[in-house]
Amino acid sequence: MIPSLELQIQTLPDSPGVYQYFDKDGKILYVGKAKNLKKRVSSYFNKIHDTAKTNVLVKKIVQIKHIVVPTETDALLLENNLIKKLQPRYNVLLKDDKTYPWICIKKEPFPRIFATRKMIKDGSEYFGPYTSFKTVNTILELIKELYPLRTCNFDLSRANILSGKYKVCLEYHIGNCKGPCEGLETLENYQNQVEAIREILKGNFKESLKDFKKLMSALAEDLRFEEAQKIKEKIEVLENYQARSTILNPKISNIDVFSIISDESMAYVNFLQISHGAIVRSHTMELKKKLEETDEELLALAVVELRERFHLNSKEIIVPFELDLGEKIQVTVPKLGDKKQILDLSERNAKYYRLDQLKQIKIVDPDRHTNRIMAQMKKDLRLHVEPRHIECFDNSNIQGINPVSACVVFKDGKPSKKDYRHFNIKTVEGPNDFASMEEVVYRRYKRLLEENEALPQLIVIDGGKGQLSSALKSLEDLGLWGKIAIIGIAKRLEEIYYPGDSVPLYLDKKSETLKIIQHLRNEAHRFGITFHRDKRSKSALNSSLESIPGIGEKTMQTLIKHFKSVKRIKEASEKDISEVVGVSKAKKIHDFYKKI
Repeated sequence: MIPSLELQIQTLPDSPGVYQYFDKDGKILYVGKAKNLKKRVSSYFNKIHDTAKTNVLVKKIVQIKHIVVPTETDALLLENNLIKKLQPRYNVLLKDDKTYPWICIKKEPFPRIFATRKMIKDGSEYFGPYTSFKTVNTILELIKELYPLRTCNFDLSRANILSGKYKVCLEYHIGNCKGPCEGLETLENYQNQVEAIREILKGNFKESLKDFKKLMSALAEDLRFEEAQKIKEKIEVLENYQARSTILNPKISNIDVFSIISDESMAYVNFLQISHGAIVRSHTMELKKKLEETDEELLALAVVELRERFHLNSKEIIVPFELDLGEKIQVTVPKLGDKKQILDLSERNAKYYRLDQLKQIKIVDPDRHTNRIMAQMKKDLRLHVEPRHIECFDNSNIQGINPVSACVVFKDGKPSKKDYRHFNIKTVEGPNDFASMEEVVYRRYKRLLEENEALPQLIVIDGGKGQLSSALKSLEDLGLWGKIAIIGIAKRLEEIYYPGDSVPLYLDKKSETLKIIQHLRNEAHRFGITFHRDKRSKSALNSSLESIPGIGEKTMQTLIKHFKSVKRIKEASEKDISEVVGVSKAKKIHDFYKKI
């Protein structure tokens, strides 16, 4: 019989460890780590959580198991292993990828160097894993250009070579191998080349460059210029490769850099491995959020996972904020200098990776893209519900002439043009934006209420505190205050105002939430200006025709319908006009425009 949850919690120790939650069927739900098991587990049950997923998880918990460990670092490592092994439903998913390519220096006489996806524990050395075969092939091509090594799989034991068992192949004749199979190259010379390659794979180009330059000088002194030229070409290849890799002070060596970018549903952790001032590896991993994980929790989890996955043993790591990873690892949070630059580069890599992923999702899974945007807007704008239906209002008038207002509608973050509405201002005299806003907001939602139409989750007012207050008054009069969220956006600094709050909200200029609000505002402005321009044109057009003696409104409408504009009526012949409105009226119209 399983004890009650209350009793299970009361008996938990005040020690570091890992806790596991199980449901009524004994199925694992969640694995977590804690500095103090009792405090951490208790926190799940003594409050209502912000997200529905966490509340659902808590309701499902029937049994709590725990493992006590000496330190919080041990808890972090154990948590990582249990998540990968058990894959609980409510945990961030961590996958072991066994398919990463490695570069192997085979343990054998005259070692071969090649790419592989399999690690065999036979004493061979493995460098990597690399995140793509493209990187591996580039490095192997570099090595091939610099050092002639064998590619055959012969057993080049001393006995086999002395017995003459093997013969040189085409690779020897074209200069890609020095023929160790026939004893044409000594083991010592071959091993020296392998040692130089080993340093290159570690990111240290210095020794290889020094040796090549020394050899080039010696060849030039012996007047062996053709051979010296070939060595010079190898130096250029190595320097070009190094130039592409080096981005730091060469003194910065054996350091790993980690950064994180996250949104409502996902986190992206970028990792850069630095050796001798060069980036020797870069990788970005995705973490799908399941509960309310903070960036600190996610990054700590990712650091442990990536260090294990890529067999990293650096004593120092660079991160954007403090992490507790134990005494053996020095955690650096740089503010200035080369280390800050490399951290910024890592963050930039994470951002670009996230943008690429979002672009792909937008194409292949538009619903997921929309859901993510809506969740982000809800968070950024501090709303109670996702703003699936947004309406934005803008006023247009020139010196109080022909005042109009526009209402544009966005659904799921996209314009719904069939729902756009124009308003002629009826009750306001002169240029009064506040009163105009109050009128159109009242008219819009009074009609929606009368027709039992769906109300928006968010209203955006193009303007500052004054226009927002006017719109708010109309919502209060209709009994909608508190039922619909409303904000104002000012043009000067794109500040967002909330009712009753004098301090505006400033969103990141690159945030998707601000871009959608700007799109709304610009669309409302465009729609309002177009309507205002059409109204001015029609007014000017009407006044021109109405001033012709003997021409009434009906005739005017018939002419406009046929000729489409006043300009065309002016340019039309008397005969053309008479075919539309008759000879008598045609003469009056033609004579009128002839005098102008």
